[in-house]
Amino acid sequence: MNILYIGDTVGSAGRTIVKHYLKELQQAHQIDVTILNCENAAAGFGITPKIADELFDWGIDVLTSGNHIWDKKEIIPYLGKNSRILRPANYPAGNPGQGVAVFKTRAGEDIAVLNLQGRVFMTPIDDPFRVADAELAKIPAHVKVRFVDMHAEATSEKVAMGWYLDGRVSAVVGSHTHIPTADETILPQGTAYQTDAGMTGPFDSVVGVLRDQIIQRFLTQIPERLETSSQDARLNAVVIAVDSETGKARKIERIQRK
Repeated sequence: MNILYIGDTVGSAGRTIVKHYLKELQQAHQIDVTILNCENAAAGFGITPKIADELFDWGIDVLTSGNHIWDKKEIIPYLGKNSRILRPANYPAGNPGQGVAVFKTRAGEDIAVLNLQGRVFMTPIDDPFRVADAELAKIPAHVKVRFVDMHAEATSEKVAMGWYLDGRVSAVVGSHTHIPTADETILPQGTAYQTDAGMTGPFDSVVGVLRDQIIQRFLTQIPERLETSSQDARLNAVVIAVDSETGKARKIERIQRK
């Protein structure tokens, strides 16, 4: 099974470049499942039902997210209606939505996608390591292919999660920091790993936001409304080849398009 994971997609620039390259990437890499982190898709902060539907219509199979999933309040009822859009599984019990999707690909193969959020330098929600244990235990044993989006700030927490889940999942790929890392590897027990897939969006920016606004905030420490840039759009993604019988990764490759 070939999995395409597209990193944090930011604003209209990110969505536009996804639409431009999606079919080409899916065909070139014979993709069976496409996963996209959508938490910044609506003007850089959250996602709306309209944008989610648009992404699904283009051919995205699962939308993962992170701490910004709650920014657009109209998405909250949608989370309970569509099982293919995820919020991190380790938010407290009773929150809208779910953190795991288990489904069949178009070719009839089984896959599970788990969304987790880190706690270091972020809101201290439930323990992602213990929640990962609990959620993986619920997945039927015959579902061998298991993909994890680890949405976290600290590289150490992402690396630790990769090692913690090595051999129990097919892949752990990080999101949130918007900077692609050059550490893609297959861990000893067969789990593909990359600390951060990087941002799909405007690189003439500070992690997606207009440069001058962020520089001014660093200079003054005065909060102001932030706006998403639209310049120098790039797509950052990861392609992972997995043995469907064993769930072990065979190959991981970084992708960038401009």
